[in-house]
Amino acid sequence: MTGLSPQKTPKVITVLLADDDIGFAKIVQRQLQLFQNREFHLIWKESVEEALQEIQTNQSIDLIVTDYVFPGTNGLEFCLQLNQMNSEIPIVFVTATRDFKLAIEAMKLGVEDFLIKEDLAESLLPRTILNVLERVSMHKQIRAVEKRMFIAEKRAEAIRELVVTVCHEFNNPLAAVKISADLIRRQALSDEDKNLLKGFEENFRKIESEIKRLRDISFERIDFHGSDHSPSGQNPPPSSGSV
Repeated sequence: MTGLSPQKTPKVITVLLADDDIGFAKIVQRQLQLFQNREFHLIWKESVEEALQEIQTNQSIDLIVTDYVFPGTNGLEFCLQLNQMNSEIPIVFVTATRDFKLAIEAMKLGVEDFLIKEDLAESLLPRTILNVLERVSMHKQIRAVEKRMFIAEKRAEAIRELVVTVCHEFNNPLAAVKISADLIRRQALSDEDKNLLKGFEENFRKIESEIKRLRDISFERIDFHGSDHSPSGQNPPPSSGSV
């Protein structure tokens, strides 16, 4: 009797929420808890300063959800600061402001999605988070493949230049040897010397043929790489803040 392979438990998704509204933080917590078959860990920070401190010390954050309005600053400034930190954590803007110019400015700063608070259905935010993470992961994979292809092309180019140089270095000595063999052939030679010269010329032609094959290698066809948490259940409350 064949047993079923155990299914891999999906990774717990750590979400940092930057929003000074405790009521909205509770809504986000509830929506993430209720979402089917996925476990979210919510970290709530009431200010941009607290959120930045958390990002600097916590390497497990998978995604940031931020509001636009904060005392003394705003979500766009938050995004600018994240860019200056070279943060690669994807960002979702969730705000009460139905402003398409704001959405465009947020997208220019690298925000992955823009949602309106009053439009949030029970599953919209968690689905958006999962879609963003999947999209970002795919983009990273594409960039990794492109990087490997670029490195392979550079290696092929370097080897091609080396081969051309080597073949060029062979040209002059081979030409000199060929001229010398022609001069010898015009001399009065014994049968034994003629046979030696004939054998030499055959080997010489083989060398020329191998050099030509080396020069004509298609480097594009060379492969430079070789065949080269916790169980699901009730989510814990946010790590900070009294939600």
